[in-house]
Amino acid sequence: MNPQKKLQAGFSVVELMIAMLLSMALAGGIISVFVNNSYSFQQDENIGRMQDDARHALREVAFDLSMAGHYADLHVPSTVSYDGDLTIGQDCGPTGEANWMYRATEAGTGNSLSLIAIDNATNSSVSAAHSCFVGGELQDGTDVVSIKRVAGAEATSLSVNGAYLRTNGTVGVLFSGVAPTAPPVAVALPRADWAFRPRIYYIRQFANTPGDNIPTLCRKVLGGAGPSMTTECLATGIENLQIEYGVDTSQNGQPNVWLSNPSLAQMQSVVSARIFLIARTTEIDTRYTNTKTYSISNAPDLVPNDSFHRRVFSTSVSIQNIRTMNMMGF
Repeated sequence: MNPQKKLQAGFSVVELMIAMLLSMALAGGIISVFVNNSYSFQQDENIGRMQDDARHALREVAFDLSMAGHYADLHVPSTVSYDGDLTIGQDCGPTGEANWMYRATEAGTGNSLSLIAIDNATNSSVSAAHSCFVGGELQDGTDVVSIKRVAGAEATSLSVNGAYLRTNGTVGVLFSGVAPTAPPVAVALPRADWAFRPRIYYIRQFANTPGDNIPTLCRKVLGGAGPSMTTECLATGIENLQIEYGVDTSQNGQPNVWLSNPSLAQMQSVVSARIFLIARTTEIDTRYTNTKTYSISNAPDLVPNDSFHRRVFSTSVSIQNIRTMNMMGF
């Protein structure tokens, strides 16, 4: 036998099969690692986005709540006057109450309207209180809070579609546009204009289009032509908003009792608030089943039994302007 030919012999069939089997096992392992890493990355990104959205939502609600009743240098909202050209008709108040959004106090009682709560609201209850809501818009069983205040800094320029409070600390006139046209009182110099920023926070059933089933924290804001109440959405995946209000019954500036459904009269003595959110991811996790129980405030327990990750977020805020008025005996 020629030795040269023996050296040139190739792999046997058995050797080829073993090599292919080892290669397939190695490739399978690499693919498995890639798939698992890709899955983990997507879920981490999904959960991270949920947490970012929830923190942003909590921050916005908390800031506006802390500013409730802020009317700049005009410390007592009941002294606000209204420009004769302010009338714009129905603007998100109860049916038949024109210009409700501008009013600082309730007719007849003098109660401040700086902060109004609807506990575990339904579409029917929120529509009765706020005419700018569309039927089927609200996520039933979630809280709604209406906040009236002005911006934290003076307005340096005015817009024809804006609403403003002009005050010198003694008297104040609320108007729309670049200047009052028929003010009931004269606001003497020195004076300043402050942007009027009423907001109504709520959970909407959808994010972009009805039926997409992505709960979203939204708010009604005053702006655009008119101005009029429009919808501005802040964070997707927010399933529930619950707020508890700390009521000061002794006028010492500290909450003595916490209420989830305070009356308007009790709202006059609210000095702090506890805010709770349930947030969920916007995309499902096919390898996960959520059987946890979520309990916040007086909302019914939530046991989802679905494939969305969830977290509970909460914070507390002091409502300084109402607290100050309460301590002063107003």
